[in-house]
Amino acid sequence: MKNTVLSYITLFFFTVTIFYNHSFAQTTETKGLPQLGEKPIKEVIGAMTLEEKAKLVVGNGFKMPGTKSEGPVLGQTQDRVAGAAGTTFAIPRLGIPSIVVADGPAGVRIDSIRNNDHSKAYYATAWPVGSLLASSWDTSLVRKVGDAFGNEVREYGIDILLGPGMNIHRNPLGGRNFEYYSEDPVVTGNIAAALVNGIQSNGVGTSIKHFVANNQETDRSTVNTILSERALREIYLKGFEIAVKESNPWTVMSSYNYINGVYASESYDLLTTILRKEWGYKGFVMSDWFGGKDPVAQQKAGNNLLMPGTTEQSEKIIDAVKKGTLSEKILDENIEQILNIILKSPSFQKYKYSDQPGLQDHAQLSREAAAEGMVLLKNQGNALPFLQQHSVALFGINGYDLIAGGKGSGDVNKAYKISLKEGLTNAGYTPDAELETLYTNYLVAEKAKQPKKSIIEEFTNPTPPIIELGIDIATVQKKANENDIAVIAIGRNGGEGQDRKLESDYYFNDIEKSMIKKVSDAFHAQHKKVIVVLNTGGVIDVTEWRDDVDAILLAWQPGLEGGNAIADILSGKINPSGKLATTFPASYKDVPSAKNFPGIEFPEKAYEGSMGRKLIPAEVTYEEGIYVGYRYYNTFHVKPAYEFGYGLSYTNFAYSNLTLSSPVFNGNITADITVTNTGKVAGKEIVQLYVSAPTKNIDKPVEELKAFAKTNLLKPGESQTISFTLNIADLASFNTAQSAWIADAGMYTIKIGASSLDINQAKTFQLEKDWVVEKTANVLFPATTINELKNK
Repeated sequence: MKNTVLSYITLFFFTVTIFYNHSFAQTTETKGLPQLGEKPIKEVIGAMTLEEKAKLVVGNGFKMPGTKSEGPVLGQTQDRVAGAAGTTFAIPRLGIPSIVVADGPAGVRIDSIRNNDHSKAYYATAWPVGSLLASSWDTSLVRKVGDAFGNEVREYGIDILLGPGMNIHRNPLGGRNFEYYSEDPVVTGNIAAALVNGIQSNGVGTSIKHFVANNQETDRSTVNTILSERALREIYLKGFEIAVKESNPWTVMSSYNYINGVYASESYDLLTTILRKEWGYKGFVMSDWFGGKDPVAQQKAGNNLLMPGTTEQSEKIIDAVKKGTLSEKILDENIEQILNIILKSPSFQKYKYSDQPGLQDHAQLSREAAAEGMVLLKNQGNALPFLQQHSVALFGINGYDLIAGGKGSGDVNKAYKISLKEGLTNAGYTPDAELETLYTNYLVAEKAKQPKKSIIEEFTNPTPPIIELGIDIATVQKKANENDIAVIAIGRNGGEGQDRKLESDYYFNDIEKSMIKKVSDAFHAQHKKVIVVLNTGGVIDVTEWRDDVDAILLAWQPGLEGGNAIADILSGKINPSGKLATTFPASYKDVPSAKNFPGIEFPEKAYEGSMGRKLIPAEVTYEEGIYVGYRYYNTFHVKPAYEFGYGLSYTNFAYSNLTLSSPVFNGNITADITVTNTGKVAGKEIVQLYVSAPTKNIDKPVEELKAFAKTNLLKPGESQTISFTLNIADLASFNTAQSAWIADAGMYTIKIGASSLDINQAKTFQLEKDWVVEKTANVLFPATTINELKNK
């Protein structure tokens, strides 16, 4: 016993001595030095060595298993947050901590199991994907999602979330469209701002991305995006501008691509002239991972932080400062903007995160948000909701294996996902047991055949999706005899690094079309309904098969509670209120960018990029100009399968009493409209305001969305008055010749309705003189003439 006591005493004094020596060393090291948060930032920067400065603007690295890349192994972010995407350089002697950044746009992307220890898990909520959230058109709901999302960011020890993604849906084959919101910048900007405001209310940051015109995955780091200054400003920059001004994101992530010949991350005109000088942005810019080529040019452009960071980048910056080709003043300015954000970070504030966010409550919110953004595309004969049917023949592999979200950085390590089969069961229905066994056995067998790949191998050579199970007519007829209704689930997935394809992706393959035909014929022969559920991240063709079925529900990729949310809609527990924020064309050939997506390659100029990848220079010209999505279809009278803003409900709504505050515009104008539920069940309506502007000096789309709102849940017979106020900026178009946003004098028409083609009320007002809203710098114009589409 005596020896044990002596041992404890010895250990105590040894520990105290070590602690004292460590504390003394730290005190000695920092004594007399300016500390971040205690002294002005400029004084802190003045105490840095050039080497420290060059490291602070370069991330700590990113090492993939099996590669020679520098930095901590992926999933070992300075042993702080396993699976996070990167960290910044710390300077302890000046009180500057490292901060942690993590993917992704649909949920926190970190390792759920660490060091093979299964006793504790670090799961995150898989939220509905961006396309679904935008289809809710509900900024209040998206703000709530952001609040919960930000709680997980903070409680898992992350400082900045790498999202949301907000590039425009230029083409339906865009591989990451599921991450993004819409073909329209007003929807994009307002939904993004709502999510950012929610996330950042937790005292953590976001990084809106990918800035800008990163609208394809094919050759994304080598493609030169050639477009007019007007298209860039009106379509591709506008959403970012709204988000910057309405939510002040902590950071902006520059994109991989060139813009009119200059890398986005190396473009002073983009990152400083427009983002900072014109928009007044105060945060910092980080590159996408391994984006750009020249770290010195990136620093000069105002791309503050190079991620994930390499020693070579720091060395080039040091060398440039010593040679006088990079002003140390520029370096100092970039560091100051980084430090301004670090000051707000949980890491600087030494927040003791719990690793225990409110996942259970968040799952319920995810379910609610998923249902709010699902879009009822067809409901012939009131096939939905199915109230009397109980036994369900569920066809299609995706009925048993939900696609909760996309692949790549948009993926989430989640605790579970609810399949449609599970959702139907939870809702009180009885899915056919024989079909369940057939499909689940098939899925198990097919998944066993898939090769095991590293992250890099999967990124560079994605595993093909499992082919739909062919179903014989005898089985289908048997199930038509045994069940009350048929539900067919069709899924599509996409992700980072690869765009989608037309065959067996945008279009249904022969197995899928045959299944729909067999099921429809068999069930209709017995006067039973057939429902199709689309579990997809992006737009797909519907014209080849939609006439065969009774109802179509676009469920998108609905997150971890997706099956329950789908069942909520099918059962009528929730009345669908989502509407399309992106057009479903009647044919891919009708898409205005179809002729030049994803552009042309120059294989003779190929070279080796990071991690040994072969990179091929390419270029794409946006010949459609401003005529993206509904701006094209409506202006040129091309009828889509389902138009922008379209979506059905289980009830009906009437619009009445549109009034304008004045017949003449004088600084702003207010439009009031009354919406009444004229149906038999409670529901919500999305009210859309479009403006048609005079075309005196430049051509314009026939109408453009300027505002939107979602009503409350209206009971049958209940009305709500919605009020919209437009200012002069809402009326302006970009006039390239004058480098200005100008509202032309003349007659304007306000159109309010249920979709871009379903306008219920319209009124006009007069703008009596041309109004120069804002003069801009003459920047980012193409070096060559573009044969741009015009409305003539």
